[in-house]
Amino acid sequence: MILQCSHISKSFDGSTILDDISFHINEQEKTAIVGINGSGKSTLLKILMNEYEADTGEVIIQKDAVIGYLAQNQDITSGRSILEEMQDAKKEVIILEQEINEVTEQMNHVSGEELEKLIKRSDSLRHRFELCGGYTYHSELIGVLKGLGFTEEEFDKPVSALSGGERTRVALGKMLLSSPDLIILDEPTNHLDMKAIHWLETYLSGYRGAVIIVAHDRYFLDKIVTKVIEIRQHKATVYQGNYSQFSEKKQAMLDTQMKHYMNQQAQIKHQEAVIAKLKSFNREKSIKRAESREKQLNKIERLEKPVEENTRMNLLFSPRIQSGNDVLSVEHLSKRFDSEILFTDISFEIKRGERVAIIGDNGSGKTTILKIINDIIKADSGTIRLGTNVEIGYYDQAHQVLHSEKTIFEELQDDYPSMTNTEIRNILAAFLFTEDDVFKQISKLSGGERGRVSLAKLMLSDANLLILDEPTNHLDIDSKEILERAVNHFEGTVLYVSHDRYFINRTATRILDLTQKQLVNYIGNYDYYIEKKEANEQAQLASPSPVSDSAFSASSTDSKLTWQQQKEEQARLRKKQNALKKVETKISELETKNELLDTQLSDPKNGTDIALLQKLASEKEANDERLLLLMDEWEQLADD
Repeated sequence: MILQCSHISKSFDGSTILDDISFHINEQEKTAIVGINGSGKSTLLKILMNEYEADTGEVIIQKDAVIGYLAQNQDITSGRSILEEMQDAKKEVIILEQEINEVTEQMNHVSGEELEKLIKRSDSLRHRFELCGGYTYHSELIGVLKGLGFTEEEFDKPVSALSGGERTRVALGKMLLSSPDLIILDEPTNHLDMKAIHWLETYLSGYRGAVIIVAHDRYFLDKIVTKVIEIRQHKATVYQGNYSQFSEKKQAMLDTQMKHYMNQQAQIKHQEAVIAKLKSFNREKSIKRAESREKQLNKIERLEKPVEENTRMNLLFSPRIQSGNDVLSVEHLSKRFDSEILFTDISFEIKRGERVAIIGDNGSGKTTILKIINDIIKADSGTIRLGTNVEIGYYDQAHQVLHSEKTIFEELQDDYPSMTNTEIRNILAAFLFTEDDVFKQISKLSGGERGRVSLAKLMLSDANLLILDEPTNHLDIDSKEILERAVNHFEGTVLYVSHDRYFINRTATRILDLTQKQLVNYIGNYDYYIEKKEANEQAQLASPSPVSDSAFSASSTDSKLTWQQQKEEQARLRKKQNALKKVETKISELETKNELLDTQLSDPKNGTDIALLQKLASEKEANDERLLLLMDEWEQLADD
């Protein structure tokens, strides 16, 4: 065990953040700490690093253990180059290398006994150099730099000239090269593109030390961690497995807790009805029996109703009208900025009901494509055609569609003047803006808050083609899952840019990979894309041959899929969506029935009708059991 966190509690200004948190980290264990925004994840990391002092409890770290910590934002002030800054992590090895070179030079000018001494010293230095990884440190350093997205041309760039994200990458690289016994990372993927994230996944998965990660990137967590610690309502719960396994176990636990709670409530209501009936007889014997039952009822340990934190958005996209089957056609599109060519002669089509993700390296032009479609910037060449009845709703990652001088309330009121003040407040409450929050100025909002305002406006747009640019940025995991469900249940068409691979995997029916200034088409989700891309790369290595231009046309078929296979895949996806909708309808119907049963069970008029109460309670219990089965069926369909 390299770290133990024992009964940690922390409050700020009388508000509890962490309450009696306990867990341990074993050597070589990879652990995620998850929770909604504001749950105290970063606070916990700072307590582990002794930046904050806990109110109670203690953190025990293995003696002589070296810890590497990467906070969310790094402010490296250095006049050195990127390469020189990274070399700082290998200072001991570099000093040894310099000593070896000095001794070697001295050996060229001496002889006899003095030479023998220098030879012994050289052997000792080389042995230490080898133990420190001296013969591989340079290639390791270059590998880390390139893995994190720096090109050789950038190695000599001064750190002082870097952006905040680039400085964070330098700090991450330095920490990895120092090979600590425990790595603690707070949102390490925020400033990395997909290639760099994939590289970091591979690096951390094979890392010999222990790792603690706070991240919203669920795909990243799935690939690395073997344990998840959830901070929820100030408490910590430990789950074994990766993020997906944690999510399943958590939902199963909540479902079980809710079932036990509902069963107990039915039993309590039944007993209360019997007691009331016995008392109504107004006879000594029946009153005694009622009192006896009351004593037994009071001894029952009442279960608390499982509740989610009040931080869940209510998000539902509903198109006003249905578009035609041909939604969007892009032909021969090209764009360059000054001397930099982003893409040339790209073409693709989108049909109604598709959910298409555009992926690619940072700066490759993904957002530019969306802006051209939305007529925000002009293409150098090419045409954009919208289909019949297509109405676009656009989510801009920079939220430039919002007006910084307006309040949240004014932002909705001005765009939707027919809505009443109450209707606007209800919509904003669904996006977690209540009371005086609605009068906050847009310019004063955090990134997550601006994202929620943009999503509220998008929901009200009633569009049938959603164009989303990095929609999961600044959202916590719960909000991302809500957005996923809203996108998957949307009856229109979706085109989006995202680096959130878990989101892509859950929502995309097709992927357009913007690479080498062209688009490559993949029919399927992110897992399918990775599988096909790796297979294609291996095939090209095995039998290298020129790739024709048609292979890069997104309107052509996938290299391994015929048109018929694409149609079959799309039919399978439609069948799956229909099955999901049927199950959801049944769930909704049962929940409505349960609400009516609750009303009848709590109606004083029925309080004396024991037979009716028993019947209602039995019917509700049967509904609850059916609901659990339907939810299992829904999960299986959703994961298929």
